Amino acid sequence: MDFAVALLIGYLSGSLPFGLWLGQCFKGVDVRTVGSRNLGATNVYRELGAPIGVATLLLDIAKGVVPTWWVPLQFGASFPGGPEWCRLAVGLAAVLGHVFTVFAGFKGGKGVATTVGVLLALNPAAFAAFMGVFLVTLFLSHFVSLGSILGSLAFATTLAFVAPGGWRSPTFAFGVLIALVVIIRHHENIGRLMKGTERPFHFRKPKGAAS
Repeated sequence: MDFAVALLIGYLSGSLPFGLWLGQCFKGVDVRTVGSRNLGATNVYRELGAPIGVATLLLDIAKGVVPTWWVPLQFGASFPGGPEWCRLAVGLAAVLGHVFTVFAGFKGGKGVATTVGVLLALNPAAFAAFMGVFLVTLFLSHFVSLGSILGSLAFATTLAFVAPGGWRSPTFAFGVLIALVVIIRHHENIGRLMKGTERPFHFRKPKGAAS
């Protein structure tokens, strides 16, 4: 029973579609009908503005941090495999909840922000690796998708060295699995990057851009 409850809490936490709710509440806009039609923070930022976009980002990160940190405190001792497996399973459930949210027809975001939250709770070094690579890539290329993909590879690689047990550990296997989820969710972006048609990201609208 504890196993099912722990996974359910992780999944439902990750499923909370903050981008959809904030857009509807403050702008009267269903973000699924504009831009890339994605519930993630990047599309919300582009289409609904910085305040809602940043709020969505922080809340999407939080829904990875909170269950990955809190649930093992409650159910870790009775979870099959112990607290480590509980953290990994709940973190994966949260990411899958974000990607396949029950509150929006099982069509959510791409899992990046929630993955960042899971990493923050799971392994700060892997979190730092992701953020470092993501920010440098975004600064140099202006592509969120490329930063997310390379950042995912960076955190998976980092876990091979810093996770207890190294590349033989379940934590490293988890990192590889989550990186694959993120990369697969970006398959359309990869295609656009290869064609040179991917839309760049700017914190401020470029001069001369349409209003």
